[in-house]
Amino acid sequence: MESSVPDKLRRTRYRFVDVGGVRIFCREAGAEQSPALLLHGFPSSSHMYRELMPELADRYHVMAPDLPGFGFTEVPNRTGFTAYLRSIGRIAASA
Repeated sequence: MESSVPDKLRRTRYRFVDVGGVRIFCREAGAEQSPALLLHGFPSSSHMYRELMPELADRYHVMAPDLPGFGFTEVPNRTGFTAYLRSIGRIAASA
């Protein structure tokens, strides 16, 4: 089946975003439509989605961040469960 999305957008792109003072590493693929957020579990990183993302890029704008303290994302200065949940909420809001 022929893809309707150019190869440039199907390829996974990498960037860092500042979310609440924490430098978050993100992988992205697909056009800017129909967002899909992939969140990894413990202990893991967005690397686990490296082969899935190009497959989903035809239909979705896929974003897979490394959660705080995992992969290439910084460990936040503040610790505790509440701060961690706020970080995840900010990541989801920036997608």
